[in-house]
Amino acid sequence: MGVFDLEKNFPLYRMEKELLLARNGDITAVYRVGLPEIYTLSATDYQNLHLGWVKAIRLLEKGTIVHKQDWFTQTSFKGNFEKVQSLLAEGSERFFHERPYLNHCCYLMVTKQCRKANLSKSSMSSLLRNGPVPRELIDAKQINTFMDELGQFEKVLDDTGVGLHRLGTDAVLGIGDDGGLLEKYLLLNRDGLREALADIVFRPIWKIGDKQVAMYSMADVECLPNSIATDRKWERYETDRTDFKVGHTFPLGEILSCNHVYNQYIIIGDGKRKLKDLEAKRLRLESLAAYSRENALSREATNEFLNEAISDGKTPVKAHFNLICWTDIGDEMVDIRNRASSALSQMDVVPHQETLGAPQLYWAGLPGNEGQLPSNECFDTFTGQAVCLFNMETHYRSSPSPIGLRLGDRISGRPVNVDLSDEPMKAGIITNRNKFVLGPSGSGKSFFTNHMVRSYFEQGTHVVIVDVGHSYRGLCELMEGYYFTYETANPIRFNPFYVEGAIDTEKKESLKTLLLALWKKDDEPFKRSEYVALSNAINAFYAYLDQNQNIFPCFNAFYEFLEIEFRAQLQKEGVKEKDFDVENFMYVLRPYYEGGEFDYLLNAKENLDLLGQRMIVFELDAIKDHPILFPVVTIIIMEIFIAKMRKLKGVRKMILIEEAWKAIAKEGMAEYIKYLFKTVRKFYGEAIVVTQEVEDIISSPVVKEAIVNNSDCKILLDQSKYQNKFGRIQELLGMTEKEKALALSINKANDPKRKYKEVFISLGGQHSKVYRTEVSPEEYLAYTTEESEREKIRAYTKRYGNLKKAISILARENENH
Repeated sequence: MGVFDLEKNFPLYRMEKELLLARNGDITAVYRVGLPEIYTLSATDYQNLHLGWVKAIRLLEKGTIVHKQDWFTQTSFKGNFEKVQSLLAEGSERFFHERPYLNHCCYLMVTKQCRKANLSKSSMSSLLRNGPVPRELIDAKQINTFMDELGQFEKVLDDTGVGLHRLGTDAVLGIGDDGGLLEKYLLLNRDGLREALADIVFRPIWKIGDKQVAMYSMADVECLPNSIATDRKWERYETDRTDFKVGHTFPLGEILSCNHVYNQYIIIGDGKRKLKDLEAKRLRLESLAAYSRENALSREATNEFLNEAISDGKTPVKAHFNLICWTDIGDEMVDIRNRASSALSQMDVVPHQETLGAPQLYWAGLPGNEGQLPSNECFDTFTGQAVCLFNMETHYRSSPSPIGLRLGDRISGRPVNVDLSDEPMKAGIITNRNKFVLGPSGSGKSFFTNHMVRSYFEQGTHVVIVDVGHSYRGLCELMEGYYFTYETANPIRFNPFYVEGAIDTEKKESLKTLLLALWKKDDEPFKRSEYVALSNAINAFYAYLDQNQNIFPCFNAFYEFLEIEFRAQLQKEGVKEKDFDVENFMYVLRPYYEGGEFDYLLNAKENLDLLGQRMIVFELDAIKDHPILFPVVTIIIMEIFIAKMRKLKGVRKMILIEEAWKAIAKEGMAEYIKYLFKTVRKFYGEAIVVTQEVEDIISSPVVKEAIVNNSDCKILLDQSKYQNKFGRIQELLGMTEKEKALALSINKANDPKRKYKEVFISLGGQHSKVYRTEVSPEEYLAYTTEESEREKIRAYTKRYGNLKKAISILARENENH
């Protein structure tokens, strides 16, 4: 067997002006392609994408080859252990470190063939040239015309949603440790880094160095499916009421779990001449049809092709597709061939492993060498049909934003950073950062919200949580936040009268609102004179504190001030009882003073720095039905967050209201919720409401009008129990059919080897995806609400002295088991 000297016979000459020049005169532009993300397109989206490719290709002149090359290479996620991180963040890095997944890169080569390329087939061709390369390579007019075509081609694809980035010399030829695209293809180097040159052997088996290689080609119409479309149904995620769409070539993408390259070629020839040749072929077959059934069938097929070309104004092209798979594990190739054959069969393609033609097809796949594609390996078709066999999607992209939360893609669980706030706000996808979360019990709702809160907190956000059910106790304790809850031995305590520094107008107004709520019933009006009297009382109290620094500001001190100093001031000013009934006021507020039934509520001496504390959880389960405590506590909570909202300039704020919103709305606090959702965006904040029952949304005007309409981010967890009445949810949330199909696909085909739940996220109704919520053992222990697990954590905390150490040790023990 002869040896082919690659260096002497290398077909490419040089790269100039971001164009790859071949020795036979072909000129190639090389692009990196940005495709839409997988599982995000509807049938209409696929049709529009298909139409965009067809329009773009039709702009190219005859003699042009479009070569799309999709790389799917096995790699693994690398954790970042360099920066100092929290226990949970470090646990997440360790948990996902070395997580295997298929990385996808897409390249596009547009080759303008030399008009005299056929001279290269002659052994005398080099003697007929005036220089070392064809004259076309230095023909400025031809290059300028080609550049104009490329500009139009790029614009059409960009408008369609396909991003093209022209690759320069370094990316194609390599620089430093980066081998470049040419070396990457020649050596089937999956990470693109330089490696030692290796021999390429095609007999008896195809090997490139230590890699075993196999190729499957789609070069004959007899191997292709009888019908073809822009998309296909994906049964794993379908329901009785929804279809789930993926691209037609989806089986050859990320779910084909091996290293592979999918080459797609469209060769634009002389359409008129081709039709003339086909007409002549039809006439020959007509005369031979009587002698053979095969001739008769060929005649009919040719006739149908010609009719379609002429009636629809379609131009015929030639096309070729092949799949190259490889492995560096010797005994894996049999399994890979089975996987590849199965993937092709799912597309209704007859698997054909290429052996004799593999060297020529592999050689023609080298970027810039598309002109060497053998014509006998191509079939006649139309651009539309050929584009249906293009790979149309890529994997989930990870946001470069410094904020967001870590979620996983649906196929492998590869971690991606998802920014639900700043990035979509800057892009105009959303107009506010508010979020509405809907998920029934057991859907993983508390895990997701804990994970989101933890992520935002560690990125500097001030978090206020109003909870019913102790879902955030573990996280709050771990983050060393303030946890307010009502227990008989340790009832909930606040001190709204404590102020660091001088009191401002907003604080005075909030204290007046609180005092009026304590004094008057919801439906009881107050007089203007009473409001003025309360204003005077608050001003006088803080002036009194300035003169008496030894007095601790709290409700007891305020009550005592009213009893003596302010009562005397009222008598001195001659304020009448009908204008301000101080006796009635003092009597009604007496239960909150020392010795009264609720004397603990407003006299706290600890956890006073609520403005500076970055995590505060109010757990209201024990008092949600209390007629006195609940209204007072909710006013204080809202006052705390509004103070943060207005005073903390340039700091992200988040208020998350769990099921407590139902009780809040009942107690006349709906206006606070409406105010929050409409104004929080102006103060770099976001309001989040979490609920689990569909009826809650439908029956509450507060949710419907204030929350849903002012939440551009909708988050849904497992909705399978509601799939028969999902139409009501869809209508209320303004979801499209595509979003409905995505939402109802949640948890339909989860990996049984891994523990996670999926979550649907819609941003402004424009960008919708389903992600995995998969967490590390440390995160799981911090978020869990299972009482048996919480008890074990408490026991370990007592044994080892602190919660962080307890979680760390328990996580290691669970991993070992």
